[in-house]
Amino acid sequence: MFSKLKQFKDLRSQAKTMQGALAEETITEEKNGVKVSLNGNLEVTEVNINEELGKAESEKAIKECLNGAIKKAQKIMAKKMQDMGGFPGLS
Repeated sequence: MFSKLKQFKDLRSQAKTMQGALAEETITEEKNGVKVSLNGNLEVTEVNINEELGKAESEKAIKECLNGAIKKAQKIMAKKMQDMGGFPGLS
């Protein structure tokens, strides 16, 4: 029983380390003059909108930027997790 608790504690520690490493990452995506930046924890840190675009074009560009940035962030997360050896016991 205590070995399971130790595994859980180790897993939690590794997750916190991962979260800290990801928070330092910056992911930026730009389309049609619209720019969105996220950190590795998927928090939006910056949004720049092209004033020349119409409402529908701006909305589409923002959506595409967010989706693209999230995909990039997920790839970075997977790579970092792989580099850290993954999460033992979750296979």
